[in-house]
Amino acid sequence: MAESRSLPTGFGEREVLAVGIVLLVEALIGLSLNGWSILSFCKNPELQTPGRLLVLSLALADSGISLNALVAATSSLLRHWPYGPDGCQAHGFQGFATALASICSSAAIAWGRYYDHCTRSRLAWNMAVTLVLFVWLSSAFWAALPLLGWGHYDYEPLGTCCTLEYSRGDRNFTSFLFTMAFFNFILPLFITHTSYRLMEQKLRKTGHPQVPALIAKMVPTINAVNYALGSEMVHRGTWQCLSPQRSERYRAQ
Repeated sequence: MAESRSLPTGFGEREVLAVGIVLLVEALIGLSLNGWSILSFCKNPELQTPGRLLVLSLALADSGISLNALVAATSSLLRHWPYGPDGCQAHGFQGFATALASICSSAAIAWGRYYDHCTRSRLAWNMAVTLVLFVWLSSAFWAALPLLGWGHYDYEPLGTCCTLEYSRGDRNFTSFLFTMAFFNFILPLFITHTSYRLMEQKLRKTGHPQVPALIAKMVPTINAVNYALGSEMVHRGTWQCLSPQRSERYRAQ
């Protein structure tokens, strides 16, 4: 049980408390920014496009990561894990599933932007919905495998949150880790890099060299700023959320 575990060498209650505070701040900022992105999408019809659906998927995934961090922050502030072994498995599954969904959503956004800017077609709703469903079903599938015996969730060294037990070196976990990493890290990174690279080449030929950032952002706060809150359309949606009367006049026009 995590309640009876001793802390790793070099860690005391102050260090655990500091970790809890950092996680709490990170979780609250991530929830606030991504929650505002989700609200803007729901409130502003202009944002409700197939491409923005992929951004919504990313915001939902990063909100899930922030919720996971909030649970870890709570247990860190309590100096122990209060939710028992079953809670540890649920926490590990939820955190891993949303982390994978965030990575794959970033790759989907990159591919969607390439499709919109570099082909003669536009991203359709049915294709965007299919991408989102695939991202979440695939993430849930890989996150469920440790619950079924391939891989393993366990307490992190501080004993205040749960994740994959990376310290295991047996064949079971090694085979899971390398297979999972190929499909959920290497492949999304390849898709992201290739999509932005091809888009850069296309835009250079057309005389418009500006392209989005190459690296897929995986930190919830950075994702919210980079993909959602940095958008002019989201700024407009935010203003409409804050000014309902102005929003009604805008739609009437």
